[in-house]
Amino acid sequence: MSEWWTYRLKDFLLFSPRTYDRLFELYNGAIWPAQVIAFGLGVAIWGLLIRASAASSRWIVGILAAAWLWVAILFQMGRYAKINWAATYFGWAFVLEAALILWFGLLRGRLTFGQPADRAGWLGLGLFLFALWAQPLAEVLFGRSWQRLEVFGVAPDPTVIGTLGLLLLAKGQGRRLLVVIPVVWCAISGATLWAMKSSEAWIPPLAAVMTVVALKRPRAPRVKEESERRVAELVR
Repeated sequence: MSEWWTYRLKDFLLFSPRTYDRLFELYNGAIWPAQVIAFGLGVAIWGLLIRASAASSRWIVGILAAAWLWVAILFQMGRYAKINWAATYFGWAFVLEAALILWFGLLRGRLTFGQPADRAGWLGLGLFLFALWAQPLAEVLFGRSWQRLEVFGVAPDPTVIGTLGLLLLAKGQGRRLLVVIPVVWCAISGATLWAMKSSEAWIPPLAAVMTVVALKRPRAPRVKEESERRVAELVR
């Protein structure tokens, strides 16, 4: 028996790259035309960000939670679990994320979404638009056929990356907790794609790293408000 340190990442794969690609072919064929509806909802989120109201934030929360539930039940547990036993646990993690989004954003009203107000916000908008528009196109450039494309709202990676972008655009408590599961998924997905020697392996980890770095930096409005508060105290 080989020592554990002799194993490589690909040794832990339970499926071949061809099987993984075939998984998306069958999944996309089974859910069609849900991809079109999901894309439309993604565009709707983009429009709701411009409105920047309490009502629009609730709609974004509802769409986002529904996307996580869809991916959890129909993809992770319904399809991916057939070739990867760990996908059942991934599915429950996605269900938990959907519940947390609803808890903080709908029941507690602690998440509001709007247009970018600082660098983190612009990065968030970029990540969201990348997940919605650019990622499917990039997959075509990387050699995937249209039948195997991953679309925001129905596939895990673009849904997760889009969520990270929206959380960078959000204000309110709970953002840091809500990024935990997406960041962990980005690490898992990146490792899986790397083991399959996919040219897309760098995308999820990079999105996670940029999000974590952006969240550690204070928002410009908060810094400004703190400075104004201190000036007011000195004047008094």
